Amino acid sequence: MRTLISTGGVDPTNRSVHWHQAIAQAYFPLDLHFKEPERFGGRLEEWTLGGVSLSRLRSEALSYHRLPRHLACDEQEHLLITIPMRAEVYFAQSGREVHCRPGGYIIERSHEPYEFSYAERADLWVMKVEAGALGGRIRAPDRFCGMQFNAAGGISGLFVDMLHHIPERFDAMNVEAREAVGLQLVDLLALSIHSDERTLTSGTSSVRAAHLSRVEHFVRANLSRRELDPDLIARCCGISVRYLHELFRDTDRTLGQWIRDMRIEAVKEDLRAPGTRLSVAEICFRRGFGDVAHFSRLFKQQVGCSPGEYRRQKALI
Repeated sequence: MRTLISTGGVDPTNRSVHWHQAIAQAYFPLDLHFKEPERFGGRLEEWTLGGVSLSRLRSEALSYHRLPRHLACDEQEHLLITIPMRAEVYFAQSGREVHCRPGGYIIERSHEPYEFSYAERADLWVMKVEAGALGGRIRAPDRFCGMQFNAAGGISGLFVDMLHHIPERFDAMNVEAREAVGLQLVDLLALSIHSDERTLTSGTSSVRAAHLSRVEHFVRANLSRRELDPDLIARCCGISVRYLHELFRDTDRTLGQWIRDMRIEAVKEDLRAPGTRLSVAEICFRRGFGDVAHFSRLFKQQVGCSPGEYRRQKALI
């Protein structure tokens, strides 16, 4: 789906309400503070790519506030990846502050209060994705909120280039192709974060973080292996089993829980993949689960419905 919302033709006295509604529809509820309400103008284009939405937002100076009262409205946590193309933006969340200029990008969490603003007319690309989708590729992606990432070269440049080309190709893609492109964007984003050396110093020593990054890459690439246990992971990553468990000590999940969650996210991707003919059982074994009944119970406990129901729901979207 493609949508366009603009303040053009809207009476100046109604533009504030109009823009509040546009922002809540595209992202989630926020409080907005306009620098010059009577002169405000904005244009928001949005493209839906399966479980990912991409938008381009152009507007006059503005300040956005995600407040505690907004958080109760959203059950599903989302992340916004914001890429400024014109003006510098300011972002503050969870005790971190960053001034992000064109050539960089930032990550925002929907489940924590924050402030986001720009003091002059801005042109922004914004990608919205479920936190769980990125969490299936990167352990605890929320730890990167409030950091500025490079968006100019390497894999990050490819990620941004792909965003720019989607609008001109969007109408030529069918629903299945759009969903596949959305998944590719999430993959590129994860690779971009992993490739940025600043992630290696986020909240821990660079050596420790480098080991953790190596573990993440290995597990992601080997989810199909049923014998993906601590001994195998430690041996293939060149560390001890004790140190492997130590790496997860300060996280909200154990190693086993994290691997299970990654497998569930991979299964969800397989179930909603366009044109797949794999049965639930085949997907179960493909992602390293050894017992279909146990897998189905685990999936329903974590997702809220059976694998078959999940597939049917996504087919209707």
